[in-house]
Amino acid sequence: MAHGAGRDHLMTLVQTLAGKQIVIAVTGSIAAVEVVKLIHLLRRRGAVVQPVMSQAASGIIHPDALTYASGQETITRLSGQVEHVAYCGDEGSADLLLIAPCTANTISKIACGIDDTPVTTFATTALGSQKSILIVPAMHHSMYRHPAVTDNIAKLKQYGVGIVDPRFEESKAKIADNEEIVLRCERAILGKKLSGKKVLITSGPCREPVDDIRILTTRSTGQIGRALALQAFRLGADVTVIHHDTFPCINNIFVETADDMRAAVHRFFSEKGADIYISAAAISDFAPKAVKGKIPSGKAVNLLLNPLPKLLDEVVNKYDSEIIAFKLGSTPEKMAKAMIAQGIEMVLINTPSSMGTTHGEYILLTRNGKIPLSGTKEEIAHAIWNAVIP
Repeated sequence: MAHGAGRDHLMTLVQTLAGKQIVIAVTGSIAAVEVVKLIHLLRRRGAVVQPVMSQAASGIIHPDALTYASGQETITRLSGQVEHVAYCGDEGSADLLLIAPCTANTISKIACGIDDTPVTTFATTALGSQKSILIVPAMHHSMYRHPAVTDNIAKLKQYGVGIVDPRFEESKAKIADNEEIVLRCERAILGKKLSGKKVLITSGPCREPVDDIRILTTRSTGQIGRALALQAFRLGADVTVIHHDTFPCINNIFVETADDMRAAVHRFFSEKGADIYISAAAISDFAPKAVKGKIPSGKAVNLLLNPLPKLLDEVVNKYDSEIIAFKLGSTPEKMAKAMIAQGIEMVLINTPSSMGTTHGEYILLTRNGKIPLSGTKEEIAHAIWNAVIP
């Protein structure tokens, strides 16, 4: 997995959907103009994408645009080739039917078993064969609130159809971000290995106030925590991240300081528990006593840094959870082995040079030995989860 640090990010995406086929069905919402980008993202993840369009969708974006984006001839009418059965029937080749964007009209037709467009016929066929289906609504907010639409969305959920909730902006139920749609597709296709598992991750830096203006922090950016969280989501886990950021599709708990993070972790374990805990945050070891106001500039200042409790030790001693930790220090391997002996399942040994970069060099230490890892943070995250779930 060795890679040069200067590689284009688009070339380093892990092929999570390699060998998978997604039928993307497009209906007559103005959000159809976003589908070309969505198809590109799915293909960069390795998927084969087959477009299907309703006549209304063809009036918003030309079928040739989707043919160009996907490399597959766009289906705009059903023929004697019975395309809906070939892709979404009992022996159909598709792994997922993605309807994006999906109008209120199409949602209600699918819920009521009405087939009068290629899209609705694909949906009925997929429902009958129990294929995975994801629907991505997009419409005016008042239409989304219509009681019949609300009831029909609930009915589709009862049928096992996944709904990717819209973004509510400017009086519209706008189509979800493409990144979220791709993650939902990955989860729909891949989400078995961690299904039913609760994963808790601490990620990124903490920020300890020096005064009302200044903070002490680290160079951590939370990239590895993000990659670990999103991969756990893809694999079907219920994922919570305690950090200073917002990740898509994840339960985000916002914290600033090490004390905040410590309190949030203990509260989460007490209220919900976690099957797997990953300590990926650069939690502060020290904190100054904060000064009210602003320390005047122009002369030397002495800061007394007080040691903070070791959250990882508290989790190990108090809670029943599979724990994965990170270690950075002057003798990291010796310290990591002591952590394994303490009961931690795996330890990622890293160096300061990995902090704040897109790539990293690590050693994964387990009870059975050590594994060198090198690559993008996403590749490292996939390797870690592959070790957790052989």
